[in-house]
Amino acid sequence: MAKEATKYFFNEEDNNGDESLESIISQLPKANSLSKYGVTLYQNCWFQSNMIPNIISFQKQFKAEDEDIIVASFPKSGTTWLISLLFSILNRNQHYDQHPLLSTNPHDLVPSLEYSIYSDPKFYDLSTMSSPRLVSTHMPYTSLSDSIKYHSKSRIVYISRNPLDVIVSYWYFVNNLSERNHDINKCTIEDFVDIFCSGKNNFGPYWDHVLGFWRASLENPEKVLFLKYEEMKEDTIGQAKRIAKFIGLPFTQEEENSNGVMDQILEMCSFNKLKDLNVNKQGKFKPHLDNKFFFRKGETGDWINHLSPSMVERVRKITQQKWSGSGLPLI
Repeated sequence: MAKEATKYFFNEEDNNGDESLESIISQLPKANSLSKYGVTLYQNCWFQSNMIPNIISFQKQFKAEDEDIIVASFPKSGTTWLISLLFSILNRNQHYDQHPLLSTNPHDLVPSLEYSIYSDPKFYDLSTMSSPRLVSTHMPYTSLSDSIKYHSKSRIVYISRNPLDVIVSYWYFVNNLSERNHDINKCTIEDFVDIFCSGKNNFGPYWDHVLGFWRASLENPEKVLFLKYEEMKEDTIGQAKRIAKFIGLPFTQEEENSNGVMDQILEMCSFNKLKDLNVNKQGKFKPHLDNKFFFRKGETGDWINHLSPSMVERVRKITQQKWSGSGLPLI
């Protein structure tokens, strides 16, 4: 890694800033993956190697505030839907016809700690964000800063999803990216399943990621709300109420029944509504990332159209090995 890139993430007062970071990264285990950068094992999680400085910078610098809300997820688990819901619940005084989601991609409204805030700190200034600050992350629970986990009343909302559907959605996303970004390698579904099951994909292993937040939610349910994508699809109203209550902004009886606030939120954040907006059909989140890549089907059970019986059995065996006795559903 070039020293110029390293310096970008650290203040000059850090002891031996660029040398120490290069030394740390050089000693970490590495593996080939879907990106030309490969992945690096840091704190028992595989991260795309060029992202490690962002992660370390976040851990060293981020100071959580009591009102902060962190939306956490493994990639392709329903992140876009959840951040849209949370943003709309927090900003439910916005007039429907002037709602920010009509003209702005959800990921621009709710920036990612590792992909946005600590990738481009000159552009994202946390000190200027209004309270409560709403941010997102794909980092595992173990990688979150101590200020989030132990030293503040900040809250974490996590969403999980059936790993079989995650695989299919993630595979499509990667292959779409590969058409725009030559740093990403296109792959077959067979190769992707191999990588996913090995855990050597960005933010993997999947099973450890989910289990970490699940256990944290059991130990501290006032701190971590654990959601399941499938339950949100089945009972969106009930899950939206859970979310609002958890963040300290429960819906009033009037909002639920008479003035249409809840109905407007659910309609605005519905998959079809978001997917059909011009900003999400034509806009770009980053030069090599079209907004439309965040919206494919939003369904449950689509894995049956893509995965062979042997692939499914392989994933099921790992799920049983990793989650047996945890209380998480075994597929």
